[in-house]
Amino acid sequence: MFKKVCILIVLLASGAAHAALNIQHWTLANGARVYFVENHSIPMLDVSVEFDAGAKRDPVGKSGTASLTSTMLARGLKEATLADGTVEPAMSEAQLSDAFADIAAQRGGGPGTDRAGMSVRSLSSKAERDEAVRLLARILAQPSMPEEFFKRDKARIISGLREALTKPESIADKAFWRLAYGAHPYGMEATVESVEAISLDELRAFHARHYVANRAVVAMIGEITRADADAIARQLTLRLPQGQPLPVMPAVSMPQAVEERIPHPASQSHILIGTPAMQRGDADFFALTVGNYILGGGGFVSRLTKEVREKRGLAYSVYSYFSPMEQPGPFQAGLQTRKDQSNEALKVVRETIAEYLQNGPTDAELQAAKDNLIGGFALRIDNNRKILENIAVIGYYQMPLDYLDTWTTNVAKVSVSAIRAAFQRKLSMDKLVTVVVAGQQ
Repeated sequence: MFKKVCILIVLLASGAAHAALNIQHWTLANGARVYFVENHSIPMLDVSVEFDAGAKRDPVGKSGTASLTSTMLARGLKEATLADGTVEPAMSEAQLSDAFADIAAQRGGGPGTDRAGMSVRSLSSKAERDEAVRLLARILAQPSMPEEFFKRDKARIISGLREALTKPESIADKAFWRLAYGAHPYGMEATVESVEAISLDELRAFHARHYVANRAVVAMIGEITRADADAIARQLTLRLPQGQPLPVMPAVSMPQAVEERIPHPASQSHILIGTPAMQRGDADFFALTVGNYILGGGGFVSRLTKEVREKRGLAYSVYSYFSPMEQPGPFQAGLQTRKDQSNEALKVVRETIAEYLQNGPTDAELQAAKDNLIGGFALRIDNNRKILENIAVIGYYQMPLDYLDTWTTNVAKVSVSAIRAAFQRKLSMDKLVTVVVAGQQ
């Protein structure tokens, strides 16, 4: 058995592995897109349903609507009648939780910036999976959104936002997104005022507009057949209405270099530097992924760590990452350091990024990065939940179905010149915004 597991890991990590994950895809008559991987290794089913219902769709002045809507989905179900005359009874939040517990199923999911939805993990045996799917379908289509829970959840979110106003890391994060994205929906963070302005009727309207069949993305992996998967996808979306087209999102405008310093009594400075940079499906994805591993994504072997921590002892940890989104998501570098060292640390980070933009990595750095990323690829898909998230991303952003199969091959193809060119296309020192919370003034 141990030998078989080792062989499987080697195959998954190999760039030459063929069809590591056979993702099947089809579209239902109601417009829902389905992505399915058949996996009989364990008797489980993992399924998610996502929609274009993330924070980017929050109404103007009502940031937090998408998050609050997602929170309210499982607070109870209203009575509903299906097309065949079947009456589905109302359920309280407690009854809904008990129903999932009775079949040992687990709910998950929530809102993001681009997308929102819900997932469920269940045994793959027919009785348990059918009940789990039925409950998930009802949550997505028939939430009752009781007023008492709305008031409670709204108060809890507002309390959390007030607390976040005291935390330097939260202050820095909010300022970064505001400076990087301006008036774009990506830059609109929830505030106490915006959440206070949201009404229950607006939540229900948001749900009706965005949780619709023709924009549903259903992802599945488990011990079921293609025919089972098709039936499950239909069941999950049969209660959902058809939606009208949504407004086209405005384009992201690149910022000019700006630095904002925010006083705070904390003993540590929180420093963030970055800019909008990469969207899903970007041709530069692999060059930027490998290149960023070398710059700041590789932990103790990264350039930033060597310059900031090892050579100068200015921070325990320093990082950088690209976060691809539907529109260009951010490149961000960040660290914490003593207040009296903040100016020096900021100078070193900027100089390190500037030098990397000009010259790129060395051949030795590139080979080490490739070896690590390719060797660690199996850990990205070593359980069904990780695979489900990958399938959901592929489905929502309509990426190539062989994306995972070709991942290591594409990493292996990256060259020093490709990294240098990609970074110069995506980053420029005169476009980087900087936030320093609690730093030297």
